[in-house]
Amino acid sequence: MFSKVLVANRGEIALRIVRGLRDLDIRSVAVYSEVDRLSQHVRYADEAHFIGPADARQSYLNVERIIDVAKSCGADAIHPGYGFLAENAEFAEACEAAGLTFIGPSPQSMRLLGDKIAARRIAAEAGLPVLPGSGEITSIDEALAFAERIGYPVMIKAAAGGGGRGIRFIDSPAALPEAAARAMQEAAAAFGNPAIYVEKHLRRVRHIEVQVIGDRIGNIVPLGERECSIQRRHQKIIEECPSIAVGPQLRRTLARSAVRIARAANYHNVGTVEFLLDEDGQHYFLEMNTRLQVEHPVTEMVTGTDLVKDQIIVAAGEELPYEEADLLTRGWAIECRIVAEDPFNNFLPSVGRVVFAREPAGPGIRVESALYDGMEVTPYYDSLLAKVTAWGRNREGARQRMKRALAEFRVVGVATNIPYLQQILDLPAFIEGDIDTGFLDRNRVLAEEHFSDQQRLAEIAALLFVTSPEKEPDQQANGQNGQQPTNGYRAAMSAWRRQSNAPTIPGGMGRWPRSF
Repeated sequence: MFSKVLVANRGEIALRIVRGLRDLDIRSVAVYSEVDRLSQHVRYADEAHFIGPADARQSYLNVERIIDVAKSCGADAIHPGYGFLAENAEFAEACEAAGLTFIGPSPQSMRLLGDKIAARRIAAEAGLPVLPGSGEITSIDEALAFAERIGYPVMIKAAAGGGGRGIRFIDSPAALPEAAARAMQEAAAAFGNPAIYVEKHLRRVRHIEVQVIGDRIGNIVPLGERECSIQRRHQKIIEECPSIAVGPQLRRTLARSAVRIARAANYHNVGTVEFLLDEDGQHYFLEMNTRLQVEHPVTEMVTGTDLVKDQIIVAAGEELPYEEADLLTRGWAIECRIVAEDPFNNFLPSVGRVVFAREPAGPGIRVESALYDGMEVTPYYDSLLAKVTAWGRNREGARQRMKRALAEFRVVGVATNIPYLQQILDLPAFIEGDIDTGFLDRNRVLAEEHFSDQQRLAEIAALLFVTSPEKEPDQQANGQNGQQPTNGYRAAMSAWRRQSNAPTIPGGMGRWPRSF
């Protein structure tokens, strides 16, 4: 077993890994950029080292600097978390060359499965159903020709992509050239490879993924499925385990399919095989993510496993401590991602200082967070602030606990998407489990009103505030001799809410973000 591990990440996932190392009695090493000096993972780790300025390319993506720190501090291994260098085969090779263990799959498996076109070929050879799709495409003319061959609608995806980047939906030949050009530009910027491929698009499909873990001895264990269909602009925001659409027989089929492709790629450590599930119950291979997923807590809460600890154990060459038959799933878990985005302002990123943060607690609630009072939310990194996971004996029990948790969550200083998540959880279609990847496109949610509507309502609020008869001139200027605003302000805000027909969220602050 390792004696010291460097965590090459930041935020809530770095803190999660540090805690896993502490459970195994392994010393942890944190790294941090200029703007992360006071972060929780830095303070919680056994030791911490500065690696560069805020720009991730000079800090968290700086392979040479991270390996130098790992060698100088005497680390045995590096855990990449997710994002940054987690799926970078060159980084994994650099770790091996430096005599360090990369806690993740082999560079060969990462390359094989990181190439989405190669992964589709492996899946087809392993007997998995795959949607009709092209090979690597580098020109718009090629994309047009293949789209015509398989028929519209189609999806354009980055060949080296992931995380929802470089994806475009095309429903006609006229829309393809511009969308393909933008997808190529985005793929080149995000992954350093402008190549794309064209894939047949299915309507009303669910996004189902299967968690697997393998050791170096050859054991590969599936840990059940997750429902990840609630997505906004191809980004997951609510995940569940298990899926309401997956019965025992389909669960076995998906598990066997996931194990087959993992074996075909000679895979070890944790990975996630993603599928599309249509209305007829037919599944199609989508891709395999060669890292720990953001949504792994829902699987842990239902199966009773600790995937971070298991990652470390199998990376150290030990055998998995359980088989598939040992896993007994229990209950239901739902996860919501809390991000620093303003749902009342077209989801613009919200930056600034977190003046006050209070996280939910109580039965069945788990929070993974990097929040603390005085934390600076910067524009340099991902906007994820925390993940809230609720467990219940059934789906409705988990949903009700999640509603309570979100009502308890307080973040003052920056806007968050909490009001948006609350509204989704209360939608009748969500309660019934009638969801798919186009769910948020079909179901209008208040927080997605057009920005111009918000601007109009703000102007109404300002007008009511200024013209309120309950406000004396000296009160408008001084707030009643320096005290808090009078009831005229409250009356004006109440009138504005009535004018906009805005419902009040129980325990919240009306339509305003909780950080108002």
